[in-house]
Amino acid sequence: MENKNNTPVFTFSIVAIILAVALYKQFDFETFKFEQPELAVLYIVVFVFSIYILIKNFIKRSGK
Repeated sequence: MENKNNTPVFTFSIVAIILAVALYKQFDFETFKFEQPELAVLYIVVFVFSIYILIKNFIKRSGK
């Protein structure tokens, strides 16, 4: 049963890392704009959701 609890943490950690790298690569530091703003918005939404799930799971585990 312990593996089922660790699966979302691992999955959302990988998703958050991939999205952070993709956002970093798409950002132009000279003009402070994204190359594809529509795709960046989607990346940011999913990135924030994955971080929210990770924090929620961390708080839930520390409360035990």
